[in-house]
Formats: sequence, C-alpha cells, structure tokens
Amino acid sequence: MNRKSSITIIAMFIVFVVTINVLNLVTEDKHFSEAENRILAKKPSLTWKSIKNGRFTQRFEDYVTDQFIFRDFWVGLKSDSERLLLKQDNNDVFFGKDDYLLENFNKPKEEIIDRNIANINYYTSKLKDMKTYVLFPPTSIKVNESRLPPFATPYDELLTINKMKNNLLNVDFVDVYQALKYKNDQYLYFRTDHHWTMRGAYYAYEVLGKEMGITPIPMNEFDTKIVTEEFYGTLYSKANNYHIKPDYIEVFTPANKTDVQVDYVSENKSSNSLYEEKHLDTKDKYSYFLDGNHPIVTIKSDVSNGRKLMIFKNSYAHCLIPFLVNHYEEIHILDLRFYKMNVYDYISENNITETLFLYDILNFSKDTSLNILNIK
Repeated sequence: MNRKSSITIIAMFIVFVVTINVLNLVTEDKHFSEAENRILAKKPSLTWKSIKNGRFTQRFEDYVTDQFIFRDFWVGLKSDSERLLLKQDNNDVFFGKDDYLLENFNKPKEEIIDRNIANINYYTSKLKDMKTYVLFPPTSIKVNESRLPPFATPYDELLTINKMKNNLLNVDFVDVYQALKYKNDQYLYFRTDHHWTMRGAYYAYEVLGKEMGITPIPMNEFDTKIVTEEFYGTLYSKANNYHIKPDYIEVFTPANKTDVQVDYVSENKSSNSLYEEKHLDTKDKYSYFLDGNHPIVTIKSDVSNGRKLMIFKNSYAHCLIPFLVNHYEEIHILDLRFYKMNVYDYISENNITETLFLYDILNFSKDTSLNILNIK
C-alpha cells in the first residue's frame, strides 16, 4: 500500500469518526427502543457524589451505548455477523427451525423453587377447604425441541415441573405437556415471543377443565379471528434477529358469547371486553389480552353458579382466562409482583371458592413474589 492510499484511508476513517460523533451530539435522544422493546438510558446528571462512587461513569457508558446513532442498525449488524459465523443463539435465545426463536431454559436456582413450593404448601395448609389447582405450562423450547439448532442443550424443564408436582401438597396438579406436545404441529407458541398463543392455551384449557369439573367448549364452537399479523414479541427484541417474519394473534370467541364486566381495580377503570384493541397499534401487542399486567383484575360474568375463582398468575394466564370466564360467576386475578396486600383477607372478603396458580415454568422458577403468601 503506497503513502497516498494510506493517507486516504486514514482521512476517511477520521471523517467517519468525526461524523459519527457530531451526529451523536446533534441527534435528539430517544426515550424508547421499539426494536428492543425497552426504555433507553438517559443522560446522567454530573455530581461530585456520582463521580466519587463511580456511578456517573457507568451510567454515562450506558447512555452512550443506548443513544449511539443508528443503534438499531449496529445491533442488527452484530446479530447478522454472528449468524454468518454460524452462531446458534444471541442473548440466550436460540435461532430455531421454521423461524422460531427459542428462549433458553437454564438450570433454575433450587432455593427459589424450594421456597415457592413452601409458599404454595403454606397457602393450601391455611385454606384446607379451598380447591386449589396448579398449572405450570412448559415453554416453547420444550414443546418445540425438534426445532432447536444442532447441539443446543437447554436444561430439561420437565425436571422442574416434576419436582413441583412431587412436592406440592393438597393441590390438583394439571400437567399439560403431553397435550401440547401432541399438538405441536399447530401454532401453539408465538415464534418471536415467550408466550403461548390462544390456540395453545385452548389445549391447556381442555385438560384444566376436566380437573375443574367443567365441560370445555369444543373448539368448533368458537369463532376464530386474526386481529393482527404484525406482532414482534419479546424474543425478537432480545435476539435482535430482524429478518424473521412477524407473528399473528388469533382470538377465540364462543358462538354463545358470555357477557362480562372487567374491572381494573387499582386503575379504577372498567370494560365490557377481555381485549384492549389499542395495544394492537403498539409494540406490546400481547397486552391486547386483558390490557397487560395489573395488580388486581376482577371479571364478573352472566354465569350464575356461585363459583368464584382466584387466579395467582403471570402473563401466561392472559390468553387462557377468556376460556374460563364461560364457567365462573367471578374470576379474581392477582399478580403478586404488584399486589402487596393480605391475600387471605381478600379471599375471605370476596367469598372465593377455588384457586388457580398459573405461571409458565421458566418465569415461575425465577419469581420471588409468592413470598407474600407466607404470612404468619
């Protein structure tokens, strides 16, 4: 390489670096990344205390990383480069067959599992006359094992599910793995999100219904409708693989529709629908089901049978609950990550007759919010 070529390359590099830095300075900061579905870091305040304890440096690094010009392009380029190098995952999400993104299931911390077993057992010991059902759906990576890339070795989540099954006392344990595995040629889980679809939830509802002593409505008695074909979920944001086609969201409505009143108690708002269409125009389209996460939601239906169900849950419950409203007079939904009052007082005051614990096994194995059940 001659001297003239070297000078040209150096000059081009300097121009590139200066241009990038100027653009970083003049470009307005973004509050939210649609592609990553998260709030971005803000410019930190410069104080003597923050300099002294090192927080300013760390926060400024986070700020520069998050607000770097053309961030989405660079993030996507990194992911594409790794895929060209035949890397099979990014950010603990495997690139599966048929455009499936499969979140890795790592070996959970046994102390959290043991604590949650103790919490539920304490709950059932306090409410011996309460019928309690437990449902821990497997995640997509277990049901869709055949779609994993070669040599991917996630921890077997059935070991965790079976540990719960063998150690929980005075519960009806509802195992839906075989039912889902048998139907896994259907669209049971979103490809780009960690949730199951409403179709997947339907097959769990069939199994759960038998335990609850209800007769599930046959699938052919539901009207199905696709409400969006542009859903990019949490795993799309996490894996940064921007070449995958979007998911669609399918909704099941019984031909003989049950009338409901849905109350979002903490927010003091009500609705006569289980669905919030405004979310179909946002990134978080899964919040179409029951308006996303709330501390407490109550659903009153026109079913008159005296059955009142308490559900402790995470968001996996949101697309199964629409099936259950056809069989219960009232459903009370508590998200213990946000609800911090005495649950036993609530149960007594509202004459709850049955309880359902409904959590996907991946997030349940990390959840410490059930400690609130262990009130002495």
